[in-house]
Amino acid sequence: MSNLSKGKYAQFISDRSGLAFPYKEMVIEWNGSRVHISEYEAKQPQLEPKPTTADGQGLQNARPARTEPAVLILLQTNPFQTIIYSGTTYVNVYSPNHERSTGNIVRFRGPTSASGYLAIPSFNGVTDISNSNGFTITVGKIDGSGIVSDTTNYFYFASTDTATTSGISGGGNGCTAGPVNLQG
Repeated sequence: MSNLSKGKYAQFISDRSGLAFPYKEMVIEWNGSRVHISEYEAKQPQLEPKPTTADGQGLQNARPARTEPAVLILLQTNPFQTIIYSGTTYVNVYSPNHERSTGNIVRFRGPTSASGYLAIPSFNGVTDISNSNGFTITVGKIDGSGIVSDTTNYFYFASTDTATTSGISGGGNGCTAGPVNLQG
């Protein structure tokens, strides 16, 4: 058995305020201080942050970004139009929202057949549209005065042939515009 007093009349000095309080009303704070229950302050939650894990740095089975190969774009019926400006034959190509840039090299192909791509039919004296080396294009639609407009839906190139008349459309169905060499 213990010889300690019950503390019925005992006083205890608070570590916080220095005031005397009944011994039985004293509590111990998180930092070891003995204070009266009216002075008690719980531990600030930010002093004991909950453990966190780091954010993931990678994905399982990730693959590098893929560069899409250039593909053929199907052109509408009779997409080519001849223009004669300053003695040179230009061919406007109608290709809505083509997203091409001036200086791109584009090769034109005719409809597909069992043996590959057919040549684009000649029209208005222009026979070189199916050239296997392609053409360096300029974005826009050129007219007979050399004025360029509509860079969103047209691009043009200079033909080595000489058209007989300006403003004639041709090419037929199933023509495509794309890279000189196809991958795949």
